[in-house]
Amino acid sequence: MNEKLFAALQYITPQHRLSRAAGWLANHRAPAIKNRFIEWFIKRYQVDMSEAAEENPRAYACFNDFFTRALKPDARPIAPESEAVVCPADGVISQLGTISEGRIFQAKGQLYTTRELLGGDEQLAHEFDDGAFATVYLAPKDYHRVHIPYGGQLRTTVAIPGDLFSVNNATANQVPRLFSRNERLVAIFDTDRGPMAVVLVGAMIVAGIETVWGGEAAPVKRRIQTLDYRPGQKAISLEKGEEMGRFKLGSTAIVLFAKDRVEWDTAYSAGSRTRMGERLGNAIQG
Repeated sequence: MNEKLFAALQYITPQHRLSRAAGWLANHRAPAIKNRFIEWFIKRYQVDMSEAAEENPRAYACFNDFFTRALKPDARPIAPESEAVVCPADGVISQLGTISEGRIFQAKGQLYTTRELLGGDEQLAHEFDDGAFATVYLAPKDYHRVHIPYGGQLRTTVAIPGDLFSVNNATANQVPRLFSRNERLVAIFDTDRGPMAVVLVGAMIVAGIETVWGGEAAPVKRRIQTLDYRPGQKAISLEKGEEMGRFKLGSTAIVLFAKDRVEWDTAYSAGSRTRMGERLGNAIQG
């Protein structure tokens, strides 16, 4: 199927109903169903279970537990350098570079704005003017927990309703403003190098987004929901490499830094494989 046809079919697909149905199946606990589904998936996508904390596929209560499986403690070492900014997830770099005139490069001439991505808050978007971005696509076979790229204190989360297009390269090439129109969760952290945003983007068949501090995070109503986590009873700080969230089925994570606060490693470009914890770049002292 060519890219244009694949993208066109998604416009007429009942995206949310299909995703809810997938969520029901992924949470099904009947052994005859979940074991067959998990074992098919492992074979189809060549999942390496030797890295998993629980290697036995049949030990998982449901497909979602398998899909969001933990890894062995030493499977993903975190780059130890204090200035290192690490890959937030296993996957592939879709794009990375500089935010130019408030716009982020998607693919093949497709752009979207920082303001759209962050839920329409102009003041928040300005914090990332001329900053840096990195987009990581998590394929089905990948480890699906997302970890914080650089230590910081959670300031705000913004749950944004939207579409549920697929987020693979074919769709990114064809659907305008893909990442700023899909359902997503924005987490803003304050770090010793200024603000950092980590955006978890939902997609078709994704059965949910969770965070370690709040559980299920995907919006349940058709309105933007903002939560404040500034210092106080709800203050939450995470160290570099700590888990921050997970996808129930695959999607994309986008990281933003302010201007002149990070320099991406030249070893990475569009199409590069990533492993959570590897150094993606260096934080710059402002």
